[in-house]
Amino acid sequence: MNILFVEDDAMNRRVVRDMLTVAGATMDEAHDAESGLQMIEERQYDIVLMDLRMPGMDGLTAIKHIRARTDEKAGVPVIVVTADTALDICRDCIDQGADEVILKPVAMNKLFDAIGRLIARGNSRMMLN
Repeated sequence: MNILFVEDDAMNRRVVRDMLTVAGATMDEAHDAESGLQMIEERQYDIVLMDLRMPGMDGLTAIKHIRARTDEKAGVPVIVVTADTALDICRDCIDQGADEVILKPVAMNKLFDAIGRLIARGNSRMMLN
């Protein structure tokens, strides 16, 4: 499984990379939404993990750009990863095109549960080892 994590905090990216490596997945990293969108343009991903709060373009805007595509990449599953605990944030993310939402700090079981739900719904083309 090839995953893109769009996250401005290097430590968060490293922690999630370590979790995904344990499961046999590969992870590319983008430090901002603009870079993430460019990477989606250039490569194929099974899942995109998207932070909400980043300098420049925020995660919800990036998700809107992904969903507005006119090719198969518009349907790439997106899991929002956020520290925002506002009551309506999950609903807002789903309404804007996210498939799942998990809270920071990222716990391995929460991440794998979200990925598992995507696989079970048929939203992802591949499975973790």
